[in-house]
Amino acid sequence: MSKSIQVTIMSVSLESINTQPSITPDTIQRAKEGLCDAQNPKIKQAIQQGLNNLETMAEGTFDPPINGRFRRFVLRSLIHSLFRVKVDYPERIPRHPVILVANHLNHIDPFLLLSECSASPYFHILGDARTLYNKGWKRFILGLSGGVIPLERRWGQETAIIEAAEAGNQELKSLAQAIEENVPSGESIKTLRQINKAVQVILEQGRGLMLFPEGRLGTTEGKLSIPLKRGTAIYALRSGVPVVPVGLIGTKHLYYRKTLTLRFGEPLVFPQVKHPKRQDIDTVLEALEKALIELLPSHYQEPDELKLFSQFLNQFFC
Repeated sequence: MSKSIQVTIMSVSLESINTQPSITPDTIQRAKEGLCDAQNPKIKQAIQQGLNNLETMAEGTFDPPINGRFRRFVLRSLIHSLFRVKVDYPERIPRHPVILVANHLNHIDPFLLLSECSASPYFHILGDARTLYNKGWKRFILGLSGGVIPLERRWGQETAIIEAAEAGNQELKSLAQAIEENVPSGESIKTLRQINKAVQVILEQGRGLMLFPEGRLGTTEGKLSIPLKRGTAIYALRSGVPVVPVGLIGTKHLYYRKTLTLRFGEPLVFPQVKHPKRQDIDTVLEALEKALIELLPSHYQEPDELKLFSQFLNQFFC
C-alpha cells in the first residue's frame, strides 16, 4: 500500500475512526437503522450510481446533470419554506474554486450550504453515502444534480457493536455479523484512490469541494469536535486551493421557522505542497480549527419560542 493511500485512509472524515460510543440502547438502535439503510435496494442503487459518477470524476469526464443554479433554486425553495436563513458576511461567499469547510451539527448542513452558496463554482460534497441517500427526496435531488463523492464506511456505532461482539457480548453477535456482511468497512483501496483522484481533478477543473472535517455530527451548538480529520489539510496542501471556513449555527435541533445561520470566514491560503509532511498538515489544521471556533458562538442559547413540527423536521432531514 502506498504512503499516500495510507495517509488518506487515516484522514478522510470517517466516523468509524472516532472514539467509539458506548453500547447503549441508542447506539444499538442507530446501528440497526444503519444496517437497514445498507440493505435498502433504493439506497444501494443510489450509492452505486454515485460510485459510478466517482469513476467519471476521476477520469475528468464528469458533467453535472443539471447546473448549479437549478440545484440551488430547488434547495433554497425547500429550506426557505421551512426555516429563516441568515447569512453573516455574505461578501465572503466564494465565487472561485475553494474547499468549503464547515462544522457539522445535522444532516441538513450540506443542503443548507448548497442553498446559500454561489451556483458557480459547482460544489461537490464529500460525505457519508448512506446519510446522503437515506431519504427519497435526497436521492431525487442528488441523483438529479450529481456532485456527490460518496464515502462508504462503517459508523462509530456499528464499529462499537462489532467490537463488543468480539469482546464476548453474545446478544450483539447476530447484529455484528449482519453489519460485517452488509456494510463496507470503508477500506477499499480502489475506491480511496478514486476519491483522491476525483478530488484532485475537481479542483484542477475549477469546481469546489465541500467537507466536514469533524468526521461526525457534533453534539453541542457552538462546540467543535476536535481533533479535525487530516484529509482536509492534505487536499488543501496538494491542490493549493484556498480553504473557506463556515460556521453553522442553529442546525442541531430543527423546528418550523427557526433561524439557521451561516457565518462565512475569510479564505485561508496555504502554500502548495505536493507531498505534505506532518508539520505542514498540523499547521493547516491548527489554522482551520482556530478559524472555525472564532466563527461559532461562545455561548449559544436555544431560542425561547414555539418549536412547531420539531420531530417531523428532524426526522425529515436526518
